[in-house]
Amino acid sequence: MDVSPISPMANQAEPNAGRNKYKEVAVALEASFLAEMLKYSGHGESRSSFGGGEGEDAFAGLLVREQATLMAESGGIGLAEQIIDSMMRRAENV
Repeated sequence: MDVSPISPMANQAEPNAGRNKYKEVAVALEASFLAEMLKYSGHGESRSSFGGGEGEDAFAGLLVREQATLMAESGGIGLAEQIIDSMMRRAENV
């Protein structure tokens, strides 16, 4: 007779589960913030990037957004960590 192991109870889940739950949202918010900061700083405005044309503005915006996402995923400016910590504190107080 095979006896399968008992799965952990929901309240005994991984200790970082709450933190991981908020990470994706916090990183996305930091990426949005960084994208706006990059746009306003003039990043991606070079007309020689894509050779000009009608679609250059659209593709330049996509490039800035992707660069901001990569920055946020690799640690960014620490905004995501602050957001996660804040959400964790609020969740504990509810």
